[in-house]
Amino acid sequence: MSNPSAPHGSDDANVPANEPTTGPVGSGSAGNAASDLSVAEIEAVIDRILAKDIAASRAVRAEVRLDAEDPQATPAPSHPIIGQAQAVSNLTFEHSSFDGDQTELAERNALRRRAGLSTELEDVTEVEYRQLRLERVVLAGLWSTGTMADAENSLRELAALAETAGSEVLDGMVQRRAKPDPATYLGTGKAEELKEIVHATGADTVIIDGDLAPSQRRTLEEVVKVKVIDRTALILDIFAQHAQSREGRAQVELAQMEYLLPRLRGWGESMSRQAGGRVGTAGGGIGSRGPGETKMELDRRKIRTRMAKLRREIAAMKPARETKRANRKRNSVPSVAIAGYTNAGKSSLLNRLTNAGVLVENALFATLDPTVRKTETADGLGYTLVDTVGFVRSLPTQLVEAFRSTLEEVADADLILHIVDASHPDPEGQISAVRTVFAEVGALKIPEIIILNKVDIADPLVVQRLRQREPRSVEVSARTGQGMEGLLAAISDAIPRPGVDLTLLIPYDRGDVLNRLHGSDAEILSIEHGETGTVAHVRVRDDLAAEVAPFVQHG
Repeated sequence: MSNPSAPHGSDDANVPANEPTTGPVGSGSAGNAASDLSVAEIEAVIDRILAKDIAASRAVRAEVRLDAEDPQATPAPSHPIIGQAQAVSNLTFEHSSFDGDQTELAERNALRRRAGLSTELEDVTEVEYRQLRLERVVLAGLWSTGTMADAENSLRELAALAETAGSEVLDGMVQRRAKPDPATYLGTGKAEELKEIVHATGADTVIIDGDLAPSQRRTLEEVVKVKVIDRTALILDIFAQHAQSREGRAQVELAQMEYLLPRLRGWGESMSRQAGGRVGTAGGGIGSRGPGETKMELDRRKIRTRMAKLRREIAAMKPARETKRANRKRNSVPSVAIAGYTNAGKSSLLNRLTNAGVLVENALFATLDPTVRKTETADGLGYTLVDTVGFVRSLPTQLVEAFRSTLEEVADADLILHIVDASHPDPEGQISAVRTVFAEVGALKIPEIIILNKVDIADPLVVQRLRQREPRSVEVSARTGQGMEGLLAAISDAIPRPGVDLTLLIPYDRGDVLNRLHGSDAEILSIEHGETGTVAHVRVRDDLAAEVAPFVQHG
């Protein structure tokens, strides 16, 4: 992925002199110098560079290789990810024994895309093993605020999103600009440079790291001559691929419809809009009167009708989720929601704590549907763990609205486990992005524990910095099991506990009552066996207090 190059157009801002600038191969003085070399010399230089990259990559993989079955494995030192989007982990293994059989992942991987597969078959037997060719994309983004490192991290995250959607990232560029150009988003000069990169790499898609207005997208496509999509469309595509449940698919389709509605296109100049007026006037004259571009209006009406139907379906599904949530509240079962940035390790943590067997994949937005599992503390107090959808920087508003019924699991929780990828280049940015979504769903006042995950490969200095920034934090590794005891203790201390303190005298022939006290909605402080029965000092919830009221010992 190339760094920002010097702009060509007069409307493009200049990159500061202290920032590294590189451009596409063959541009500037580097291209002139390269043209003086022979083909053999150029190939020798490329071979040396590739050999160094391969050796460095192998060294990194050798040092971060861990034994998933050994929770006492020694943490490996932190290294930058080489040749890989920084939003994706560089561990050589994906699962631990707590993740189960991962049958859903096997089903998802039944058909994988592969790069560089020609349609010219050398052997007829290849027909049976043909796979889909990857969509070849070029990335482009704006650097308007923050540092160059922030802009690079954002573009690398976009690369990870593109790879998750099933594409091959060929190149990337960052434009230093105070604000987007109203016409082409990047500016005229950079748009022409982007066209050259697309032509040189043979890409068929351009992905912009931002939200494009319909006019910007249309103008940019006219310049680069290939399909152009923005960050929101890319995230919606990933959600459409990974949604499994009926409710999840309906929510994603609704979000896609809301995104598509203002971006419908007509037939351009081949069919003009309706034009009134008399012949020879400004109304258009002869040949301009007619049905106009009614097809687009029909499409809009169909989309609005479909959106209304989807909203009714989602509203009809909501009571079932609310009923389950009301049952947990009625039984006073504490709810703990696992939330955080995408690919931070939420599903891995749920599997580690409950053996849920939820799908775990080294990809962004691998799981979308919420999963609820019941577990209990070391002293027997029961609570539920809810794995929610992952968040991302600039999460599309359409998704927040469509998934509001799912995100309510976070807003109604008694405790939030906010999981953060401590090995990510910008963990503070992850925390800020997640809390922005918390504010949108009304979850900022809920007690929160910051879980610094992946500490086995994170930089210790970064972990220490996060601990100072977030005093209520726990260091863990969901893959190796490191720090799980401390996390369970923190959850046990933070969840609401039974508040009714009672001393009970339970006759020996009422073992059912004593067995009830050993359940998940009571906490036994002390127990003694006397002559007439068992004396138990307990804390119970309100509903259980009414059941055991006949056995309360007074005085």
